[in-house]
Amino acid sequence: MSYSYFMPTRVLCGNKLSDQIGEVIQELGVQKILIVTDKGIQHARLLEGIVQSLLDVKLDYEIYNEVEPNPSSETIEKGTKFLKEHRFEAVLGVGGGSSIDTAKAIAIMATNPGSILDYEGVGKIKVAPIPIIAVPTTAGTGSEVTNSTVITNKETSFKLGVLSSFVYPKLAILDPVLTLHLPQSITASTGMDALTHAIESYTSKAANPVSQALALKAIKLIGENLTKAYFVGTEIVYREKMLIASMMAGAAFAQSRLGNVHAISHTLGGVFNIPHGIANAVLLPFVMEFNLPACIDQYKDIAVALGIDITGLSTVKAAEKAVNYVIEMNKKMNIPSNIKELGVNMEQLNKLVKDSMRSGNVDVNPRLTNSDDIQQIIENAYNGKLKAFLR
Repeated sequence: MSYSYFMPTRVLCGNKLSDQIGEVIQELGVQKILIVTDKGIQHARLLEGIVQSLLDVKLDYEIYNEVEPNPSSETIEKGTKFLKEHRFEAVLGVGGGSSIDTAKAIAIMATNPGSILDYEGVGKIKVAPIPIIAVPTTAGTGSEVTNSTVITNKETSFKLGVLSSFVYPKLAILDPVLTLHLPQSITASTGMDALTHAIESYTSKAANPVSQALALKAIKLIGENLTKAYFVGTEIVYREKMLIASMMAGAAFAQSRLGNVHAISHTLGGVFNIPHGIANAVLLPFVMEFNLPACIDQYKDIAVALGIDITGLSTVKAAEKAVNYVIEMNKKMNIPSNIKELGVNMEQLNKLVKDSMRSGNVDVNPRLTNSDDIQQIIENAYNGKLKAFLR
């Protein structure tokens, strides 16, 4: 068996490091930067240190702050037009996954023709984008080190993935100070998003020894730090470790793809505009239950990484403990126990199943999956139905 590893993003991590980003960007040889973000980030004044750093080294910049949750192709088109009119030479995505994904897509369209919708799938981008720099302000997306961007087609209510080695950012800055004042709900949903990335990457059919090492370490860090970050909030050590865990999980799934959680959550985001992190968090226990027969050994590893005492337990019982742990984490952080609470309407069930099956993540899910399986997972998640031992 052969493996290929490609991890080209330069990652820098440190408190207040975003205040020095201008000096690092200078090394890329660009002079005009488009900052891509959302209005919430701007209103929270998280851009101030970044902007001052650009000014200090005399880099020109403008801010495009029209990013929305589950960013649309229209947002990409508008941002690309703005970029070309002002001849920006690089994009700087600051925010959660939506901002970074939007920055990636705009950078792609700066050098490639047509619409971002034309590039759905793997390896369709022909020309390298302009340089992408990513500064996450949540510990969940991992997009700062991945080879993908996810965009919504509003006409079809479908979230599509664009994957290419060209999409990796040149530079990622992890500054835990930017995450210190996240609301508890965002800490919870983005943290569980990172855990979903790590678990799905570790159990993916396309996993390799490198991706699994990264994923398992991410799981360990999340188990040790997520609920502390949620309940304590302003302790920088927990925030830093969650940022590192999120990045490692992103680097892992960039190699391995994901699984059924993401196949379904992307669909929920496209049809009902549900934020990605919370959709993943709610779906994770139901997909883990479905996948359990196919990855008992992997779930035992996950249980150990999460710090669960499995002394004297059979492999099956240890694996079940991992699923229960995830359920309990959701409960502790007030995450809904079903997708009905997220606004899912089952009148759209046929579309949800069809669009979920369209995802390439189903192909690498550890348990063979057909449309009936996806329908059952969605129905169970809607009704909050888990097996008796999962409590």
